[in-house]
Amino acid sequence: MKIIQKRIYEGQNIYSHKKCIRIDMDLEGYSEIASKDIPNFNFNLVNIIPELKNHRCGIDEEGGFVKRLKEGTYLAHICEHTMIAMQNNLGIDVAYGKAREIKGDMYYIIVQYEYKNTILEVANLAIDLMNSLIAQNPINFDGRMKIIQNILQNEQMGATTKAICDAAREYKLPVMQLGDSTIYQIGYGKAGRIIEASIGNKTSCVGVDISCDKLLTKQLLQTQNIPVADGSKVLNLIGLLQEAERIGYPVVLKPQCGNKGQGVILNIKDQKQLVDAYINLRKNQKDIILEKYFEGSDYRVCVVNYKVVAVSLRIAPYVIGNGKDSLRMLIEVLNKDPLRGEDHEKALTKIKIDAELISCLSKRGLELNYIPEEGEKILLRENANLSTGGIAIDCTDEICEENIESCINAAKTLGLDICGVDICAKDISVPLKDNNGVVLEINAAPGIRMHHFPSKGKRRNVGKAILETLYDEEPKNIPVISITGTNGKTTTTRLISHVLRKMGSNVGMTSTDGVYLNEKCIHKGDDSGFNSARSILMNKDVDVAVLETARGGLVKRGLAYELADVAIITNITNDHLGLDGINSIEELSFTKALVGEAVKDDGFVVVNADDKYSKTVINRFTAEKIYFAKDKENPLIQENIANGKIAVFVEDDKICVINNKKKYEIVATRELPISYNGTLEYNIENAMAACAGLVGLEVDYCMISKGFMDFGLKNEDNSGRFNMYNYLNRRVILDYAHNIEGYRAIISSLRKIKGDNDLIGVIGIPGDRKDDIGYAIGEICANNFDKIVIKEDKDKRGRKSGEIADILEKSILKTNKNANLKICLDEVQALKYAIDMSNKGDMIVVFYEKLDSLLEFINEEPNKQLDTFDEEYKQYSNTL
Repeated sequence: MKIIQKRIYEGQNIYSHKKCIRIDMDLEGYSEIASKDIPNFNFNLVNIIPELKNHRCGIDEEGGFVKRLKEGTYLAHICEHTMIAMQNNLGIDVAYGKAREIKGDMYYIIVQYEYKNTILEVANLAIDLMNSLIAQNPINFDGRMKIIQNILQNEQMGATTKAICDAAREYKLPVMQLGDSTIYQIGYGKAGRIIEASIGNKTSCVGVDISCDKLLTKQLLQTQNIPVADGSKVLNLIGLLQEAERIGYPVVLKPQCGNKGQGVILNIKDQKQLVDAYINLRKNQKDIILEKYFEGSDYRVCVVNYKVVAVSLRIAPYVIGNGKDSLRMLIEVLNKDPLRGEDHEKALTKIKIDAELISCLSKRGLELNYIPEEGEKILLRENANLSTGGIAIDCTDEICEENIESCINAAKTLGLDICGVDICAKDISVPLKDNNGVVLEINAAPGIRMHHFPSKGKRRNVGKAILETLYDEEPKNIPVISITGTNGKTTTTRLISHVLRKMGSNVGMTSTDGVYLNEKCIHKGDDSGFNSARSILMNKDVDVAVLETARGGLVKRGLAYELADVAIITNITNDHLGLDGINSIEELSFTKALVGEAVKDDGFVVVNADDKYSKTVINRFTAEKIYFAKDKENPLIQENIANGKIAVFVEDDKICVINNKKKYEIVATRELPISYNGTLEYNIENAMAACAGLVGLEVDYCMISKGFMDFGLKNEDNSGRFNMYNYLNRRVILDYAHNIEGYRAIISSLRKIKGDNDLIGVIGIPGDRKDDIGYAIGEICANNFDKIVIKEDKDKRGRKSGEIADILEKSILKTNKNANLKICLDEVQALKYAIDMSNKGDMIVVFYEKLDSLLEFINEEPNKQLDTFDEEYKQYSNTL
């Protein structure tokens, strides 16, 4: 077996609404060989991965998958289950997977995942394991799994980040990981807030830097009369001993800059201990502080937005003897607690046997092989950080007002809106000055799992408090509207964006011709996929995201967003079949339906009630549906009207909306600029789709009408969509139609307005379309154009030069053997041929690939871009 390609889906996708990976593999001759026919395969597999015994595999009984193995199942299916089981072994709760044949030995498998880098390595190991079992050549499976465990530990979301992200989910805010980092964005556009653990978007970088310098922190707190431990920086042994004599033993040594209690040596009782500790610390630290050691309890006070939201008493890790087990064995037992994990992955951290732990024991004359008596309590560390194995008890309700004020003042002194104030005091309910208490440190990016998972006491939702302080008002996301379909997506997207811009919104838009912020093009190209959408969702200037969402992006990467407020399906027709495993209109409909499925509970899905295949997927949508149709009597329109829901339709040549049984007239179809006096029926449909989407966003009906009335056919409004130019007294139309229904719609409209003059087509189709689409378009053109010039796209998409032109030529001549036909593969030269073939008053339509080169040619001659409402055009058309 070997992997051909891996495809990661970070969000909802055509295979699952959960994150998953698709792996295409070559079974290399094993597609028809069952597991039972491979010697020792089943036995060794289950022994290596015992989690497989828990898999039911469609059989409603424990051990269903093992039963399938014994009966004989196939390698792609086994690999799917193996990848799930390996993740389960790592503590990752996933269950979904499937395996499907592509052709012969070629299969793909889909497996749910939580962590991208982990699943990529799991996939590699699963394939290597399959091959080793087939060849009966063992691999170091356990060693490889330990490597993956380390990858997982570095990759998985920490407890603090998870608490904040969970709070975001409560507010129905989306969460995006930024690259492979530990930095996340909550919300989209202007509502986007960046967090790194508990550092928020308002957290001062200067404040963080100050808190990292423990000496400077101490000095600043002293200026505010906040009690701190006496001490200073020491530069050498002589200075160390002099300062220790001055402040008196016991003392503390700590790095001037550090975190998580690393390098802190507490309760140094004499000169010898001090010198030894200093020499050891100097090996790794250049700047060292000596402080007075205070007896008392270790408290962490969490301040968020300059309010105390949680207080914990931290207790250093310890074991209780049973009279028979050594300290090492007691630590091992303690670490088996399911609440303890590596680093910050669980509520508590496993206790590591390291130099600090051994030093703590040696101060008491103990070693790891010491057997404590029954009930004897042995302290394992002198610091109580959770990251080194400590536990926490909630004391939020016990802290006194004076200490609350001191903590808030300390946070303000450093300028930290989110911080942890470490206090040593005998009793947090008594003012520090009255019980010999001190502030030890101020911590930026404080860990909050001790407050969410106290060993005793009330859970405090600090994650929610942090989330709420990221926003000036109640946390709320920007609106997201997603448009898909076969034809009309771009015009619908542009029309919606235009109306929203007119209302004063900063609109981020993606489309097949680029990424836009308002009218400014940020990137030019086919930008209807995942990365383009993410660029808008991460742009902090965006008030509303309007995303054209095409088939290719859905198949290759899935959705870039979590849930939309409004989704629109313009129509679903025969296009792109044979690409990316989509071979039928039903499969294409299933793919497009994903956009309608990923909508908020209180959102809307806009569906074309006139379109056959759009109607076949409406049962997949759980959000409320808005239907649009040309005829008010359409059954789905009538159903929504009867139920007091929203419907958009044409009545008395006007686009109308009925909402909650009230009727609103938006615009007359003949006055709609993009309808070309009502001639371009497909643009009336696009306007209805846009209108329905805007109503779903609760846009005022008057604003919809006004926006529609100043959005025309000119290149500035709707670039490359039925843009008309006067070139040497010929009308030249540029349009991006590139499929059967697009050709039909454009040609049907042109025949209504061409008059007695010739209609000339400069035609072509993308190279990745099936031959039968080329033959169908050739037939349409032969039956409707007076003269034809065949051209080809520069991007052949896997075709040989002239191959597409040959298909179109054969189809045209088969339909009309006397067709006036020329072939010129270059697009601009083809337009020149068409002009040479034409007479004054003729109409030439170019179904283009590259708009800019055609515009450059047209602009070489004095001309005027025509619009239905231009007086010049009215006069010109009267002379034809």
